[in-house]
Amino acid sequence: MDMLISILAAAVRSGTPVLYSVAGEMLTERSGVMNLGLEGIMLLGAFAGFSVTQSTGDPAIGLAASFLSGALVTVIHAFLCVTIGANQVVSGLAMSLFGGGMSAMLGRNHIGETIKGLMPFKFPVLGSIPLIGPVFFRHDVLVYASYVLVAAMCFFIFRTRPGMNLRAIVENPRAADAMGLSVRRARYFYTLLGGGLSGLAGGYLSVVYAQMWVEGMTAGRGWIAVALVIFGIWHPLRGMLGCYLFGGIDALQMRIQAAGTSVPAPLLMMLPYLTTLCVLTFISIRKRSGALPGAPASLGVPFRREERD
Repeated sequence: MDMLISILAAAVRSGTPVLYSVAGEMLTERSGVMNLGLEGIMLLGAFAGFSVTQSTGDPAIGLAASFLSGALVTVIHAFLCVTIGANQVVSGLAMSLFGGGMSAMLGRNHIGETIKGLMPFKFPVLGSIPLIGPVFFRHDVLVYASYVLVAAMCFFIFRTRPGMNLRAIVENPRAADAMGLSVRRARYFYTLLGGGLSGLAGGYLSVVYAQMWVEGMTAGRGWIAVALVIFGIWHPLRGMLGCYLFGGIDALQMRIQAAGTSVPAPLLMMLPYLTTLCVLTFISIRKRSGALPGAPASLGVPFRREERD
């Protein structure tokens, strides 16, 4: 039982940085913009969080810098996709390459350096509940904030008028525009917010999870986040479950390695990504059969007010 609790707790902690990126990408895609640059944005956020925390000694300021860096670099993607109407896939891939290269260049003299980041603490009362407490309520403040974020997103998207407007913008942007909603303004806002959350996800890796800088430390988590948005069918709760599934497999493979198994380490490291790929394939098959809803109608489609049928 102790081993199971340990793995489940590690799943929550390991899945949290992916969860922030998934939450940001869901908001971005629900506005109609696809951002495939999450990997690069997370890397820039990770370096910004590490360097600012190292300079100031305050992890809260470092995490704020992660969010800000993610939002700022996403301005480029938003301008290309929303204002110019460029191909969103190409722009996102360029962002990913740019972020990876820029973070590697800026961080080349800091590889292996450590910082003092956020530390976990036992949440009052809830942390003492058997099983639930050790798994969910003995972590750092960003883990607890992620629970609030997912709940707030569910309420906002499905229970508020702005959330209804957001859904209208991606399903029928022309009708939303005719109703007086500013489609471009909304897409800018949610794209930058999504970029900020992805930057924060990277900051979590360097400031909280590893508390050090390692080149390429996201290890593909940005791409996993894109896949988990599809896995979650653009619903925050389903996305959260997907993140914890990824985190659980990741925690399990690390414990198998620590146990000294004869299975090659590279093969074990593939497990979280292979599992995500298999689940995503299953979800895609179910969507094609009509058992699950598809992507938002106008996702990835540029909006131009002058275009009329």
